[in-house]
Amino acid sequence: MNLIDTHCHIYGEDFTNDVHETIQRAFEAGVEQLYMPAIDSTYLENMFSLEKAYPGKCFAMAGLHPCYVKENYQSELDIIENLLAKRPFVAIGEIGLDFYWDTSFATQQYQAFETQMQWALQYQLPIVIHTRKAMQETIDAVKPFANKGLKGIFHCFSGTAADAAAIIDMGFTLGIGGVVTYKNSGLAEVVAQIGLEHMVLETDAPYLTPVPYRGKRNESAYLTYIAAKIASIKNIPVEEVAQISSANAKKIFVHSV
Repeated sequence: MNLIDTHCHIYGEDFTNDVHETIQRAFEAGVEQLYMPAIDSTYLENMFSLEKAYPGKCFAMAGLHPCYVKENYQSELDIIENLLAKRPFVAIGEIGLDFYWDTSFATQQYQAFETQMQWALQYQLPIVIHTRKAMQETIDAVKPFANKGLKGIFHCFSGTAADAAAIIDMGFTLGIGGVVTYKNSGLAEVVAQIGLEHMVLETDAPYLTPVPYRGKRNESAYLTYIAAKIASIKNIPVEEVAQISSANAKKIFVHSV
């Protein structure tokens, strides 16, 4: 069984002491590739070192996470712009809108999001979207760029069936993670209505750990539990979930194939 973790933060502080062991466990579990979304410039060195240590297995993205859009956001964007001109990336992400904790930089979040989507079009890269308490606003912001051919993933999708339909209509894919295993999330019911051709799998490690490890640190090896849950919902073999979701991921991240 070959799985692809399309979204994991294995370069972060939670993995400082055992990142290589964590990656090895992922390989042993059948996870063949790990995609690392950016947060801000402070994590770039860690991401690049893992990419160098695991060529063809670990892939770095470029981007500024909406929760890290602060007073210095323009200088962060300058760093990304320079990097995009210097070296290849598999995607721009994670980018988007997050109005859950703080909306004091909402205007700047929109500006950063739109700038990075324009770069994605320029470099013909997919985007990986973070949206929290801003689903409709995010869909509305993406639509003009989707009309120009932009593609990508709505990471950590946990919206309604109507949200899923709107995202799929734009040509985007849904990133399904550990939330699908949570009893009262409602995501399993939505996933039941969505074709596998519109999904990729992700852990968002170290966050959103699937059952049976909920409450503990997440890691890419636990992607197997997400695949198994989707297989149960769809009443199909888990190998089929792995095959289709991995093929979907490879279509999106064409620069890494």
